[in-house]
Amino acid sequence: MNTVNVNGNKVSEKILNAAKIGGLVLFLVILGYVVAIPLIGYFASKEIYIGIVACTVWLVFGWILLPGLKVLKPNEALVLTLFGKYVGTLKGDGFFFVNPFCTAFNPAATTKLGQSGDVAVNKLAGSAQAGTAATATAADFSRKISLKVMTLSNSRQKVNDVLGNPVEIAVAVMWRVKDTAKAVFEVDNFKEYLSLQCDTAVRNVVKIYPYDVTDNVDTTGDGEADDGSLRGSTELVAQRIKEEIQSKVTDAGLEIVDARITYLAYAPEIAAAMLQRQQASALVDARKLIVDGAVGMVELALERLNEKHTVELDEERKAAMVSNLLVVLCGNHDAQPVVNSGSLY
Repeated sequence: MNTVNVNGNKVSEKILNAAKIGGLVLFLVILGYVVAIPLIGYFASKEIYIGIVACTVWLVFGWILLPGLKVLKPNEALVLTLFGKYVGTLKGDGFFFVNPFCTAFNPAATTKLGQSGDVAVNKLAGSAQAGTAATATAADFSRKISLKVMTLSNSRQKVNDVLGNPVEIAVAVMWRVKDTAKAVFEVDNFKEYLSLQCDTAVRNVVKIYPYDVTDNVDTTGDGEADDGSLRGSTELVAQRIKEEIQSKVTDAGLEIVDARITYLAYAPEIAAAMLQRQQASALVDARKLIVDGAVGMVELALERLNEKHTVELDEERKAAMVSNLLVVLCGNHDAQPVVNSGSLY
């Protein structure tokens, strides 16, 4: 079991071992009200004033036990405070009964981010009104902290890469609350804090890499150029983003399970130009491959002619033959053959 550790303003999680007797307490409270009403009439007929007072006090104050009833589903938690002091975190599924004067605290209860798996927020998330047990219980439900792995998908960001080119990128971050006390007491709103740190981490990492492989760029910080890029090293970039976020949110009691790049593209204002650049680069690479293949075929043809002594060609005729073959093999269109029916010379 974790223990409370207060160093200055630092608070660590303490698991509260509450009894799962919520059903029994609820039954006894209802039974008490059912029995108290006829008992008042009975005590009044017998003029037993102590009994009348006791039943009246129960009818007026018996509901105070109801706010101590807490229902939790698997992977949910409640951070409980008593008159402003942290008393512990209630975890585990079941119907619990705790000190009815304890209140649940979760400053991020009403914050909705672009994520999945969050505990639904209802409109009763404000402070419970004194004397209204149902409102207090509903408020505690809305202040539950989900311990599930949740996915945060922030909006696309426009960031300049290491070469200054504007890039649009979106990242999905899988996270969960690891220390509930730190999450609610160390930061004002742990969801908004996580969202901000995700944006900052993406910017810090993206500006280290070029969008595509570029010469003379050091992305690892070892002083040597490498072939790292946003487009070609997505796993490495995502891992660095995860580590960057984790280093910032550890003190907030959050754990980053994974991070993935969900969208990556040049910004619209340069996308067309970069597409032309990529097409030109691809065309040059294709031409190089075609020329290399054509030269190899020409060399093979000349070697075969010499081996078979099929025809004797001087240097001028060899040059003409090489030129014709390269035109045929490297051209964009099919060549139109010309049949020579006369002498070669």
